[in-house]
Amino acid sequence: MLSWLTNAWKVRELRKRVLFTALILALYRLGCWMPAPGVDSSKIKDAFQNQGGTVISLINMFSGGALSKFSLFALGIMPYITASIILQLMTAAVPQLERIQKEGESGQAKITQYTRYFTVALSLIQAIGWTYLFHRQGDLPGNMGRYLLIILTLTSGSMLLMWLGELITKRGVGNGISLLVFASIIDGLYGGLQVWLNGTSSERLFFPLLVLGVIVAVVYVQEGQRKIPIQYAKRVVGRRMTSGGATYMPLRVNMAGVIPVIFAAAIMSFPPTIALFFPNTSHFINTHFQATSDLYLSLEALLIIGFTFFYTAVQFNPVDQADNLRKNGGYVPGIRPGPPTAQYFDRVMTRLTFPGSLFLALVAVFPVLVIKYFGFSQSSRRALGGTSILIVVGVALDTMRQMESQMMARSYEGFLK
Repeated sequence: MLSWLTNAWKVRELRKRVLFTALILALYRLGCWMPAPGVDSSKIKDAFQNQGGTVISLINMFSGGALSKFSLFALGIMPYITASIILQLMTAAVPQLERIQKEGESGQAKITQYTRYFTVALSLIQAIGWTYLFHRQGDLPGNMGRYLLIILTLTSGSMLLMWLGELITKRGVGNGISLLVFASIIDGLYGGLQVWLNGTSSERLFFPLLVLGVIVAVVYVQEGQRKIPIQYAKRVVGRRMTSGGATYMPLRVNMAGVIPVIFAAAIMSFPPTIALFFPNTSHFINTHFQATSDLYLSLEALLIIGFTFFYTAVQFNPVDQADNLRKNGGYVPGIRPGPPTAQYFDRVMTRLTFPGSLFLALVAVFPVLVIKYFGFSQSSRRALGGTSILIVVGVALDTMRQMESQMMARSYEGFLK
């Protein structure tokens, strides 16, 4: 690995991209530390002490702790991610958006522009909501002019993050938006190390082994795929005869990625959030919707399985895949082109998605069960959280693949073999 890093550093273009990415991430962390104008970050931080398990704590984790400081980047990159997910779902449901998406690069540019506009609207709504919430709790005193300044600052910060993420994608290494979320989660690594060092002897011994085991399992499943053999027949294109060939279509075991886990965690964090606004329900919710209760874990696992099937169906359309394969003169050996191929793809994806959904549910629930039954401290949950590990490992693998491709293009030996 050291030789691979040395070879990567020798490539001038790759070195410039890595340094540019590091600079953008440093600016991002600086913005997460600087409070918005007119905000007493100590009061906001005190208000977060009792927000465990709520939507507020979940969003604060994805903002790298910026929300608890009410900093310039308090909204984080989540408005853009939310807008992207909603546009993807709408593209599958709205025929006009589906036609635009199929227009190629120009259609994709239009979808990207719609996503940016939607991000502005979501950022503005969230900025107003957070400002009102903390004002109502008495943690954000001021007048209307100060509130308008805070709202504009938070909205502008979210737009700046979106631009920085696109800059990383264009001029840096890896996917910029994913790397911003990666940096936010890594920010909690120091707290996890402190918990580990201050824990019991059994926790100091078994905690690294558990984390390593979860990481290995995540890498194994994330890289798992089913290769569907594809055969292309000879055909005439213009005045030329194209030669047929054999290839394969890779279908991933976990095509939905970490999205189902994020959706399920957001939905399951709504009951504790409702208890903040309606104290009369706090006793029932605190009894049945604790993060370690059997009911909570069962519902979260079922939601993850359901969202995995739903999001996979949105991402992979068997009918469109079979139709595109038929138009290009390809077919699956032993399967007739057209509807039989679509049925075959659907059957294979169902068999792949089911174990993939079970894996996601297990990764999300397993750390909580370990903490509950093996005497680990509750603070360990953030460091061993399945959602965090899935995102961190997934982004790291994607970034390594991009660096690998650039290394191989220059005849250097890569790291991933």
